Amino acid sequence: MLDAGIKAPSFALPDSSGNVRTLDEFKGKRVILYFYSKDNTAGCTKQACGFAELYPQFTEKDAVVIGISKDSAASHKRFAEKYDLPFILLSDAELEAIKAYDVWQEKKNYGKVSMGVVRTTYLIDGNGIIEKVFKKVKAADNPRQMLDALGE
Repeated sequence: MLDAGIKAPSFALPDSSGNVRTLDEFKGKRVILYFYSKDNTAGCTKQACGFAELYPQFTEKDAVVIGISKDSAASHKRFAEKYDLPFILLSDAELEAIKAYDVWQEKKNYGKVSMGVVRTTYLIDGNGIIEKVFKKVKAADNPRQMLDALGE
């Protein structure tokens, strides 16, 4: 994982509509950048729906919510439409940002070892500096945790 206090790695990734988005376009705003493993899985859906439910409060605090996984833009589009997600989902099929943010790691599941995305959320300030790092977050609790972090 990356540490707080360093410059957040830049990225250029397609959103659910295929438009390339960059971290730089959110300069001046705080960014909640969360990495998750897969659209439409139980934990990832809970996390996304939690961010959607609290989204008006994030926008009141002038914060942007961005979710990144290695799913395709088309998958993100279906996921966002199915659950009425109002925030940005970015496709990182080439693992560009996933590796830059050091969330592509060895995981163990029922004794099987594989590489995958470790659920992690970064809070980035308006100057592109990582304020806080939330490692191995609980999907259902993470949205509220991030709203609380904005108020600290």
